[in-house]
Amino acid sequence: MSETAKWYVVHTYSGYENTVATTIEKHVENRNLRDLIHTVEIPMETVTEITDAGSKTVERKVFPGYVLIKMVLTDETWHLVRNVRGVTGFVGSGTKPIPLTEEEVAGLGVEKRKIEVSYEVGDTVKIVDGPLESFMGVVEEIALDKSKVRVVVSMFGRETPVELELDQVEPVSH
Repeated sequence: MSETAKWYVVHTYSGYENTVATTIEKHVENRNLRDLIHTVEIPMETVTEITDAGSKTVERKVFPGYVLIKMVLTDETWHLVRNVRGVTGFVGSGTKPIPLTEEEVAGLGVEKRKIEVSYEVGDTVKIVDGPLESFMGVVEEIALDKSKVRVVVSMFGRETPVELELDQVEPVSH
C-alpha cells in the first residue's frame, strides 16, 4: 500500500455526488483520519446557459457520477469509502483502485499548482511550448489568478498579442 496520498476516482449513483462527499468528510472528521484522507472534491465548472428567457450562469458537475478523493490507500480508507451509501466503487481494474497520474491530475485542474513567475510586464520572454515555440515576445499582462500571461509577439511584421499558460514562457537572460 502506498504511503503518499494520491488522487482516486470514486463512482457514485447519479445525483449522489454531494451526499457521498459530505458523508466521507463526516467520517474523516469523526474518525480523525485527516492524515489519510486529505481532500474530497467534486469538480465543478461555471457555464453560461442561454435559454429563451436569456442567459444565466450555473455551476455544473464536470463528471456527473464521480467524486475525486486525495488519500493514502489503506484497507481502512478503502473500506470507509467503499461502504458509503451511494458509492458503487473505485475506478480501476477489479477491486484495486488505480490512482490518477500526475498528468491526469494536472489536466483536471483539481490541484492548484503554484507557478513561480521570474518575469514581469515589459520583460522579453521566449515561448518554450505550444505552436509558437521559440518565438520571442514582450510580456504585456500577467494574470496569476488564471495562470495566464499575455505576450506580444511580432509575426509577419505585425504585433500580435497571444495568451499563454504561465509555464509556456521563460525570461530571456540578457
